[in-house]
Amino acid sequence: MYAAVNQTKLFFDVNGDGVTIRNGDIIQKPVVFVLHGGPGGSHLNFKPHLDALTEQAQLVYIDMRGCGYSAEGDPETYTLKQNVADIEALREYLGLEKVWILGHSYGGMVALQYALQYQEKLSGLVLCTTSSSYRFIEKAKKFVEENGNKEQKKYANKLWSGDFQSEEELQEYYHVMDSLYAITSAKPSSKKKAKVKRSYQALNQGFGGFLRSFDITDQLKNIKVPTLILAGRYDWITPVSENEAIHQQIPNSSFHVLEKSSHSLFVDQNEESLSLIAQFLRKEHI
Repeated sequence: MYAAVNQTKLFFDVNGDGVTIRNGDIIQKPVVFVLHGGPGGSHLNFKPHLDALTEQAQLVYIDMRGCGYSAEGDPETYTLKQNVADIEALREYLGLEKVWILGHSYGGMVALQYALQYQEKLSGLVLCTTSSSYRFIEKAKKFVEENGNKEQKKYANKLWSGDFQSEEELQEYYHVMDSLYAITSAKPSSKKKAKVKRSYQALNQGFGGFLRSFDITDQLKNIKVPTLILAGRYDWITPVSENEAIHQQIPNSSFHVLEKSSHSLFVDQNEESLSLIAQFLRKEHI
């Protein structure tokens, strides 16, 4: 489905019923906006890993502007500020009084900025392997220099400089870096991975531009909504320390480290991560 907002067309996909009946009572489920990473990722990065959460919530998967199935446009508009404005416009378009936001990686950065600007429209946050500061880039650079192979260092340098020239080149980056993003990717598997459309322009705008000065850490103390923060012990790009720093700043937050995960914790420890999210929603959704 598409929403015409802010001079673009945003793709969104609704998964799960909005209400359920329990013991004869009609229960309204929380509506959770699901924000992908990148910048330049797609809602398909979550499929089918989050399906089990529909028992607890109604999920609204979103492709940010220029990404996935959403309309392409001027790459200069592919910014965090515009992504936040688009999320708010979609909430209004859907007629929702309040939403929850689940943000993974860059999606978590968008979620945090949304909370700072539109907290009165937010019920709570689920932040997964993310950061509140450009400092994550320096930590990731150091990790690759110390642990990466020749090909990984080559493609990581393209990421740091925002220098991808095509979607094919970006796809090759994710192929080469796959074993860093998910521990399970380093193990033999007979499953064929879907080739998800990615936006190299959006990624370049982030790592080649606005993410280099992104830092909202000192503002996080103003976020009062319930917040769950999940980190992966072996996350190479948004390490545990970055997620813990968010927890230390947000007063009403809980923090968990998944001990057998890297950045893609929904792949590495799917059952464990979804269980923590479901418990959190049951506890906080009234």
